[in-house]
Amino acid sequence: MNLLLLYLEFFKIGLFAVGGGLATLPFLFFMTEDRFTFIRKTGWLNAEQIGNFLAIGQCSPGAIGVNVAAQTGFLYGGVPGGIVAALGLISPAIIVIALVAKALQSIKDNKTTVAVFSGLRPAATGLLSAAGLGVWRLTLYNPVGVAWHEIIRWRESILGIAIFLLVIKFKKHPIMYIALGAAAGMLLRL
Repeated sequence: MNLLLLYLEFFKIGLFAVGGGLATLPFLFFMTEDRFTFIRKTGWLNAEQIGNFLAIGQCSPGAIGVNVAAQTGFLYGGVPGGIVAALGLISPAIIVIALVAKALQSIKDNKTTVAVFSGLRPAATGLLSAAGLGVWRLTLYNPVGVAWHEIIRWRESILGIAIFLLVIKFKKHPIMYIALGAAAGMLLRL
C-alpha cells in the first residue's frame, strides 16, 4: 500500500468533514453517487469490514472517524499505515485551526462570520444524520432479502431499539450499553 495515497485519500475526507468524527462517515462509505465515496473509489473495504470497523471504532476511545481511518490504514499498511491514515484525516483540521484561530478572534462579531457558522451547524447535522442512516443500513438492512420480511435483520433491529430505549430511560454510561450489545450479540449469535 502506498502510504502517500493512503494519506491523501484520508486528507481529502478530513478536508470536507465538518462536524467531527461521525461527519467523516458519509464521505467514507455512504454517499455512493458522490465522487468522494472512498469505498467505491479505492475498493479497499467491503460492507462487512465497514460494519466491523464502525463497531470497533465506536467502542474505542477517541473520535470514530480517526478510529476507522486508523483501522483502515492498519489493515493495508500495518502500524505505519494506521498512523498515516489517522494523520491524513486530522491534518486539514489542524491546518485550518492554525490558520483561522487568530483571525477568528478579530472577526467573531462580524455578520458574515456569524452567518457562516449558522450555516455550518445545519450542514454538520445533515452529515451526522446521513452517517446515522448509513450505520442503520449497514447494521439492520439485509440486502440479500427477497421477501418483505427478509429485508430487515429483525433480531438486530429489536436489540437496537431495546438499547435505544434503555439509553433514553436510564441514561447510564455508554460502556454499559456497549457491553450489553456485545453480550446480546454472543447470546443471540448475531
